[in-house]
Amino acid sequence: MTLYTILLILGSICLLAALVMVIKPWIVAAIPAYAGLWLLHLSVYTTFPKWIFIFYGFATAMVVGLKYISPKGEPDGRNTGNLYIGLGSMMGCLLGMLVDARFMLLGTILGAVMGQLAFSRTPHGKWLMLSKTNFIQYLCAKGLPAVVAVAMIGVGIEGFVYDIANVRPIYL
Repeated sequence: MTLYTILLILGSICLLAALVMVIKPWIVAAIPAYAGLWLLHLSVYTTFPKWIFIFYGFATAMVVGLKYISPKGEPDGRNTGNLYIGLGSMMGCLLGMLVDARFMLLGTILGAVMGQLAFSRTPHGKWLMLSKTNFIQYLCAKGLPAVVAVAMIGVGIEGFVYDIANVRPIYL
């Protein structure tokens, strides 16, 4: 029983670290989020189907590959867009959870887009509105990693909460 509790605590720490790395990236935030899902699954407190690990494993690999082919930072050398995109995707995830488990990913995507749109209205992000390609490329380079990591965090939270309540969400 102690091992399962330690796995639960380590999984929660990994998900929390991924949440911090969405806003202040040291490494790709999807890596600790994926490790957190595995640790939560290995504990007896929550279980996930195999397709979640396959889907998010491919998504994590895609995001890690995207990270290495993307340019570093923004044209002015800042990373302020991570704050807007990260907070927007987190808020979208929470709102999607409130509506229904099926809308969590949609809320995360819309939150990231709205966060980037808010960033593009600031003085440091005005370069994004010069062309549509800048906006879309930045959304793919910065928004997609945030969406993948925050969606895994949301799945971990929902899986744990639903297992405590003995109710399975529709997607699990």
